[in-house]
Amino acid sequence: MTELAPPAAGLPSLRAQVDRALGVVTRSAPAVLGLTGRAVFAATLAGFFWSSALTKVDGFGLSLNAYAQIYPRAMEAAGYDANQLGFFAHLVVAAGTAAEFMLPLLLILGLFTRLAAFGMIGFLLVVSLTDIFGHGVDATAIGALFDRQPDAPILDQRLLWGFLMLVLAFTGGGALSVDRWLRRRLPRS
Repeated sequence: MTELAPPAAGLPSLRAQVDRALGVVTRSAPAVLGLTGRAVFAATLAGFFWSSALTKVDGFGLSLNAYAQIYPRAMEAAGYDANQLGFFAHLVVAAGTAAEFMLPLLLILGLFTRLAAFGMIGFLLVVSLTDIFGHGVDATAIGALFDRQPDAPILDQRLLWGFLMLVLAFTGGGALSVDRWLRRRLPRS
């Protein structure tokens, strides 16, 4: 087998050029993925979460709708009187409503991005379980993986949402994030 002639002096080999280009892509991936992930979230999902959160407040307090959405069966059993629910239920409704406002805002700003993304993953799990067990959604809404039907609100959509959150959890806020600005301004210990 004959060997290929070495590249001309001063000209990098094709492999070296490809390696260098891939190195640039690899080094810039967190900044690009973080920024674009946050932009995609802001453009597609933030409004959904804020609209949902707004249905849970009435003036400066929690609405009955908040309790009905989060504890549908308990509210029905209590005759839609939230005062009959225990302290823990009130705490969960308040925390869930606050999370629905705060986590999207943190993601858009790129502030505590990794923590907010993990929080959103947990939030998506709780919301999905509440829809399945609390609201009793049907199998069509739940969907099934690998069924060639990509439009089920629970498994299909929320799996994609969760994947976006996982990307942000692993890459961080990326370029133009408050996290990056703070990291550059705060002294390292």
